[in-house]
Amino acid sequence: VQLAESGGGLVQFGGSLRLSCASSGRGGDITAMGWYRQAPGKEREFVASIRTVNGYINYADSAKGRFTISRDAAKNTVHLQMNSLKADDTAVYYCHAEITVTTIEGRHLLDAWGQGTQVTVSS
Repeated sequence: VQLAESGGGLVQFGGSLRLSCASSGRGGDITAMGWYRQAPGKEREFVASIRTVNGYINYADSAKGRFTISRDAAKNTVHLQMNSLKADDTAVYYCHAEITVTTIEGRHLLDAWGQGTQVTVSS
């Protein structure tokens, strides 16, 4: 499975951006997709996720009320609408997919990551 992000860029404080992540390829069933971010000098942190089977959505506290994750199943794409952006949101945003692979030995969970897209919020 390959993931390709788009939509990052430079935005002013209080502005909005919409990130997109398109999945392609084979290698298992995608059971969840989501977004992580990594700011300079900090560890990668969870932002939001959506499960493909039941649509269950989870947000980090920092994203609640400002970010919205959605999925277009027909296009194998997930979006992250980010509103009311702040300087603390400046980071490289990575698309993530949880992949379930079933073999004769059982089920295995794998992770796929995109290359990342830079989001910079100017004050």
